[in-house]
Amino acid sequence: MTELSHLSTDLIELILSFLPIPTLIRSSTVCKLWHSIISSASFSKTNNNKNKPWFFLHGIHNISSKNNQSFAFDPTSNSWFLLPTFPTTSTTTTTNNHQNQPNNSFIGTKGFFFITAPRFCYTRILRPASWHATSPLHFSRINPLLGVFNDDEPGLHPNFIVVGGVKFIGNLVDIEDRLDVEIYDPVQGTWELSPPLPADFRSGNSSSSLSSAMFKGRFYVFGIYSCFVASFDLKQRNWSDVMTLRPHPAVVFCFLIPSRNHLVLAGVCNSSVQGGCSFNLWKVDEGTMEVSEIGAMPRELLYEMFDGDEDDKFASLKCVGGDDVVYVFNEDYHRVYPSCVCEIDADSGRCSWRRVPQLPSPVNKFHKVISFCSTLSLHTILGDDDDQHLQIQ
Repeated sequence: MTELSHLSTDLIELILSFLPIPTLIRSSTVCKLWHSIISSASFSKTNNNKNKPWFFLHGIHNISSKNNQSFAFDPTSNSWFLLPTFPTTSTTTTTNNHQNQPNNSFIGTKGFFFITAPRFCYTRILRPASWHATSPLHFSRINPLLGVFNDDEPGLHPNFIVVGGVKFIGNLVDIEDRLDVEIYDPVQGTWELSPPLPADFRSGNSSSSLSSAMFKGRFYVFGIYSCFVASFDLKQRNWSDVMTLRPHPAVVFCFLIPSRNHLVLAGVCNSSVQGGCSFNLWKVDEGTMEVSEIGAMPRELLYEMFDGDEDDKFASLKCVGGDDVVYVFNEDYHRVYPSCVCEIDADSGRCSWRRVPQLPSPVNKFHKVISFCSTLSLHTILGDDDDQHLQIQ
């Protein structure tokens, strides 16, 4: 038999390419050759195309930031990771002491954590000590929608789009003002103003009542309860007309999710015809905005995530996803934040549901939970400038 050390570099790279990220992290410590292969930009790019989006959950404790915790779930290995915790004091001179910021100013999306007020700051999810401050927003705000996109090579110069939210002045908020869309140019280091959310969203223009999806050069905004939908063209810098996208008359609330080839609506229906509450998925054609049902979560799985028979028990359900993967979780601490995942087969359109393992103990009780879905780059984990590492649980 041929010893592994005698294999060509190309063959070793091919073998490593079949491993999930948790195993690759361990493999990168075997020897310098394996580390150089796994941490290379070309290997990372190839591996990223195979990766399924991860589920990120960050819990905020109002009394002590020491009780904050961040977790990440890899659907391929079916494993939870405990992410590095945020420092209790600011370690940079360019940002304010972020643990003193209002909780509603803290957001996560597409591989980044953000603080939106009073200063706009960001960091990659695995680099909690490396906060960067941008130039000030024209409108300092809390609880906005936030998206990440690229005008050039993916990941090289990320652009940020900030939509809606509540105006933040000092320690006061103004819920009446419609705030302009702001887009950050990372090369110029400036914020560009664009038209605000359409007036139809005025009664609910924050992330507590809206969901969003970045898809094919547009930033979609969807009313979780109103089912209003509009999209912002990232090139033309303008909004589409507002439509009502209610996939079923019995829908209680819905979330809009970007999938690989189409948009997906995911939400709760309360229909006597269907025998009570159900959690359904629908495919949306972004051209015609026509809706067709994909499938529903198994009823026993849905009811495993709750206790009691209260009518409003499903109100704590949240949903995130991307690239044919949908995560649903209960943000109530009573069941220690249970969650499940659905993987949609791109060819057949069929969906496969399963329960996600419990969070690794101990899990603190949080006052607020931030959740989002994102692919994870090996380069981000193994980059030479990053001394933080995932702790596998």
